[in-house]
Amino acid sequence: MAAIQIRSVPLAQTRALRRAVLRPHQTIEEMLDAEPDGAHAVGAFDGDELIAAGLIGPDPKRGHGSWRVRGMATKPGARGRGAGTAVLAALLDHAHAEGARSVWCNVRTPARSLYERAGFRTVSEEFELPRIGPHFEMELMLGETGGICDQGSVSVSS
Repeated sequence: MAAIQIRSVPLAQTRALRRAVLRPHQTIEEMLDAEPDGAHAVGAFDGDELIAAGLIGPDPKRGHGSWRVRGMATKPGARGRGAGTAVLAALLDHAHAEGARSVWCNVRTPARSLYERAGFRTVSEEFELPRIGPHFEMELMLGETGGICDQGSVSVSS
């Protein structure tokens, strides 16, 4: 088994995986509405195979310095190998380098622990997204060094 490699990828390269894992009821064209303007995409690769991906972008609706994680997806057979954790860390590093002060996301209930390990805190009750499933809203405040600000001791630096 090859080591997992993490790198920035074109947004289009993530769409098939994100559709298969997250939104099989939608077409690729319908998924475009969930891609934020200025989104940055990161992929995890096992050799040449994309096994996990995610997006992050500024969220001007939440105010200056607020960013949002979207479309985190890992192939079912690749789960438990750290690919999702590595993608999330790379997305947070990118946001911090671009001046983000906070990051938020709607997290599927089964993936909540991944975000908790990265220092996110739950800020909502569980809610249902039609045709997608139960979620929580979570957020992370970034400190001066890119780590967590007054929320624990987990570092998001790579």
